[in-house]
Amino acid sequence: MRRAPNAVGHLYGRPVRPSISPGLVRDRRFGDRTRRGCDPTEVRTFLHLVADELTALRAELAATRDENVRIKQALRDWQSQQFQQFQAGAGVTG
Repeated sequence: MRRAPNAVGHLYGRPVRPSISPGLVRDRRFGDRTRRGCDPTEVRTFLHLVADELTALRAELAATRDENVRIKQALRDWQSQQFQQFQAGAGVTG
């Protein structure tokens, strides 16, 4: 499901966060300068770890959304069944 933000970068009054993909995290470069205390190899390793975690979280979110759809459909089916039984018990036709 794709949601389009309005002209000011908000989705129906709520701020829209930019999407950060695992590939974007893995491919991020910070230049050749070494800053005090930051080893470029360790930074790359950390970025790959973050990207892997982001991939796993996205998969878990997709599975949760699918489960949510299944549960909502089961609830709708149950409610329809209960309503039909209610109508049959009350002698309502139609």
